[in-house]
Amino acid sequence: MNERSILSPAETADELSGTAFVHIDERLIGAYSTADFTSAVRLLDAVAVAAEELNHHPEVQVGWGRVVFELSSHDVGGVTSRDLALARRIGGIAAEQGARVGN
Repeated sequence: MNERSILSPAETADELSGTAFVHIDERLIGAYSTADFTSAVRLLDAVAVAAEELNHHPEVQVGWGRVVFELSSHDVGGVTSRDLALARRIGGIAAEQGARVGN
């Protein structure tokens, strides 16, 4: 499977199991809770660096103690292995920073 192949929710279910991310329609959505606004921004800042390294950028919502990431490969209109790779990186960064799964 190449990085441009669109994945179905059934194909991503095992990898997303136990993570913050769910596969809804043509995107992965993951929500994290943090201690406050500053830690939410800190999480986003670290994810921004990783996204640049992967050259794959999420849509983001940030609020007090909350960050929601939406991942999709817009060039092919769905979820690909690039989105799964970024979801893994985000999960690792969130764990390092003490963010909790959920909103």
